Amino acid sequence: MDWKSQRKPLAWIVVIFAACFWLPVGIARFDGAVMEALYLVKWYAREHVLLCLVPAFFIAGAIAVFVSQASVMKYLGARANKILAYGVASVSGGILAVCSCTVLPLFAGISRMGAGLGPATTFLYAGPAVNVLAIVLTARVLGPELGIARAVGAVVFAVVIGLLMHLIFRREELERAAAQAALPEPEVRRPLWQNAIFFAAMVAVLVFANWGRPEIESGIWFEIWNAKWLLTALFAAALGAILVAWFGLRWWLLALVAVPTGLAAAILPDHPEIAVTVAVVGLSWVISREPGELEDWLDASWGFAKQILPLLLAGVAVAGLLLGRPGHEGLIPSAWVSAAVGGNTLWANLFAAVAGAFMYFATLTEVPILEGLIGNGMGKGPALALLLAGPALSLPNMLVIASVLGWKKTSVFVSLVVVMSTVAGVVFGLVVG
Repeated sequence: MDWKSQRKPLAWIVVIFAACFWLPVGIARFDGAVMEALYLVKWYAREHVLLCLVPAFFIAGAIAVFVSQASVMKYLGARANKILAYGVASVSGGILAVCSCTVLPLFAGISRMGAGLGPATTFLYAGPAVNVLAIVLTARVLGPELGIARAVGAVVFAVVIGLLMHLIFRREELERAAAQAALPEPEVRRPLWQNAIFFAAMVAVLVFANWGRPEIESGIWFEIWNAKWLLTALFAAALGAILVAWFGLRWWLLALVAVPTGLAAAILPDHPEIAVTVAVVGLSWVISREPGELEDWLDASWGFAKQILPLLLAGVAVAGLLLGRPGHEGLIPSAWVSAAVGGNTLWANLFAAVAGAFMYFATLTEVPILEGLIGNGMGKGPALALLLAGPALSLPNMLVIASVLGWKKTSVFVSLVVVMSTVAGVVFGLVVG
């Protein structure tokens, strides 16, 4: 046997054996961290996969199949008007009000269809960061100063980060623009207004199904939350009617989905995830029986799910192992975090931005977490740094971005978010001092 050729396998065996031999099982912090990883994955699977990611996969698949590449390039491509491109990206991202993971399938969809790097990363940041409800909640709970600073910072960051990504990778963008100029004009299957209504219905289902309960049980936000499942059902019915009228789905196939979904919702009103599961499985089955663009839609959606979901679940597990859930500890003690973000030093702001970038925040959860940290001595500057970096990034989010853009561009994007959040935190801390 040629032992020289076996050095690498032998090294791996030694490393894995050593890790197993010295596995710190029985140490309370390690055992607790492992349980936190499992709890966080369980919570994520229950609360985010069905209601957030699955609709997002279908929307991303629809972008890939029903939106012409020429349309994406016209508004978001490397050759598009910059004011129009960044305006559309920041507004469309902000309307969604989704978390850093749910925006990923949509980002992957527009990137695959030819969106320029700058507008695509503007959309990627704006989706979770420019969240009107989260900004309002920040102002009410943490004070108007932080609320206004978060709103201004998120909008400015979205555009500036996109522009910087475009400039840093300008040569590649110029090559992409030249390649896009040579593409033929694709055939348009249906009017733009029909596609717009179709996507609006899907986005409405995604937004209302995930509408979080506001802290104050009065006003328009609470009324919307109170009617969220009725609104979700109405837009889902509208989506079904659109598929029949404009996309050729046979009505009796739609009925095979609608009837059991309605029964599940009526029999188990306290478990809407059951009705959602029935609807998703049923819709997937019926469109798989429709050759052509509807079947292509399912194939594209499944492609995004295969690419993104395993990375997200692995990233959530690692985040839970290291940092735990809100109110629970992982391998890194929360006291270390609290001690590191006191005052308004450069280090405190940098640590808050980095910690926020790697932590996973579901939509709106960053506010009560920050409320607790501020109560333990966190400075206002680091609080803003975490608010600007945290909702837009997470460890699971980075893994998926890297699978779309590559590690080089992902590292630059993450670095821009962290550095700009740190600077914004320092300046804000000096101003409100």
